[in-house]
Amino acid sequence: MFTVIADRKTQTPGTDFLPLKGTDYVEFYVGNAKQAAHYYMSAFGFQAVAYAGPETGVMDRASYVVRQNKLTFVLTTPLRSGNEIAEHIYMHGDGVKHIALMVDDAADAWQQTVSRGAGSYMEPNELTDKDGKLVMSGIEIYGDTAHLFIERKDYNGVFMPGYREWNNSHFKPADTGLLYVDHCVGNVGWNQMDRWVKFYEEVMGFKNILTFDDQDISTEYSALMSKVMSNGNGYVKFPINEPAEGKKKSQVEEYLEFYDGEGVQHIAMATNDIVRTVRDLMSRGVEFLQVPSSYYDDLLDRVGHIDEDLAPLKELGILVDRDNEGYLLQLFSKPVEDRPTLFFEIIQRKGAKSFGKGNFKALFEAIEREQEARGNL
Repeated sequence: MFTVIADRKTQTPGTDFLPLKGTDYVEFYVGNAKQAAHYYMSAFGFQAVAYAGPETGVMDRASYVVRQNKLTFVLTTPLRSGNEIAEHIYMHGDGVKHIALMVDDAADAWQQTVSRGAGSYMEPNELTDKDGKLVMSGIEIYGDTAHLFIERKDYNGVFMPGYREWNNSHFKPADTGLLYVDHCVGNVGWNQMDRWVKFYEEVMGFKNILTFDDQDISTEYSALMSKVMSNGNGYVKFPINEPAEGKKKSQVEEYLEFYDGEGVQHIAMATNDIVRTVRDLMSRGVEFLQVPSSYYDDLLDRVGHIDEDLAPLKELGILVDRDNEGYLLQLFSKPVEDRPTLFFEIIQRKGAKSFGKGNFKALFEAIEREQEARGNL
């Protein structure tokens, strides 16, 4: 059942008013959740966890929960037309609706953020069943996206009330080594980046830890600007992109056109062995962007010593970049929808805290080749 919570806490000066424990889950609104769940299981190595739908008393939608280590996706589809979920899919295609964040007190998280100017998406609610109590609330962010605050300390069920265990005993694909959400990237409209930077600073207490201008992220034809926002403990990071002037259409402009608005561009998923993960994903049909082989000719001169052999990195197209803390390895998928919108990043950090600035030019040229093939450059 659902109960609106009325009690509120006062904030102690000098403390983090919105302590976040990480990403609880990412929820996608999709046209066919059953098939989408199968895709993430078979292609990315997720496992079946939970299901909600008419059989569990949820009459307007079906949701499938899949998980790999600390990485949880919820795939939700409407069962009829003429509702908010169906309209979201009609406008945007399959895409991210909720970025759910783990908190100790969902009511206080809502109060703290709404009192600082956030639009309320969901007032604090208690959801209860035989396995305990879960509290959730939410605020609006860019586009039609929302942050949910999830409080689980008194809940011991499989996912949350309204869901039952989904144990697909006949289909248990091996995992691919994906661990958790490293960061989620949002694309916003022209001249909107600083507005959302201010939102995360003032409403959620985040800090701007990195800034990339149109000189950092540009090619001969297109450019964009980006600022990376991080919460206090660094568990939650949200880069925010906006278009910049260029000779041709940038990847952000293409996204905004085909998504029909602002939204989540990509989700970066961490691994401890990117060679193994990418090789496994490729064998399952996941397609990745490829940079020219010349990228590797002077790689070690640019980034210095790395632990990995260069040959498999070149074979798989994995990119490498270094900052003052160490280095990282990364690779970006092609869009996983027919609309050129949502894609995924696979990232392995070997000390680096940055986001691959040294790879931007090669990466964006690869994206432009894909845009040109689609006729959208």
